Amino acid sequence: MKLSKPLVLASNSPRRKEIMHNAGYEFTIKVIPTDESFSADMPVEEVPVFLARTKAECFRENLQDEIILCADTVVIIDQTNEESQVWPSHVRPSQILNKPANASEAKEMLRKLSGRVHRVITGVCVMTATETISFADTSYVHFKALTDWEMDYYIERCKPFDKAGAYGVQDFIGMIGIPKIEGSFYTVMGLPIHRVYEALEKYVLRN
Repeated sequence: MKLSKPLVLASNSPRRKEIMHNAGYEFTIKVIPTDESFSADMPVEEVPVFLARTKAECFRENLQDEIILCADTVVIIDQTNEESQVWPSHVRPSQILNKPANASEAKEMLRKLSGRVHRVITGVCVMTATETISFADTSYVHFKALTDWEMDYYIERCKPFDKAGAYGVQDFIGMIGIPKIEGSFYTVMGLPIHRVYEALEKYVLRN
């Protein structure tokens, strides 16, 4: 799929590369190292778009006739009142699960996800020299109760240390442990391609 401007995917993620390639886009990959810190007071729902825009802003100074596509995915666990009596009934404190540093952290994250529903939010930023748009897409992922063997086997076999929440929906743990997703599979994988297509549609060359 050719666009009227060169498309740059600003991500080292092999999953995002695969999604864009399978969708038919022609693109190059360029990544600028970015400070991905954010305020502890920022609502968790705003984090992925904030980080996607932060990555895109790194390209602004030298941006010419290109389209920059950036994305960031977060895995969020919402604390329920049954799990904590400290919080009032209208409050649902949330925790972002980042990439695990080692096998121990990966297993701890999978334990937290096991047998419950969590949110995955992917934020996207599309930037040109004249326009910047950003958006987020949310999916709800249902995990079955995982056994120790399943978690250990997955961690040893797939080494999910580059994945938010310590899992890839396309990997073994997603195949056997996720019976239901409410929302887009590709949002969980790292890029809501249906929303990306809408954002890039006006640049598609149709001849």
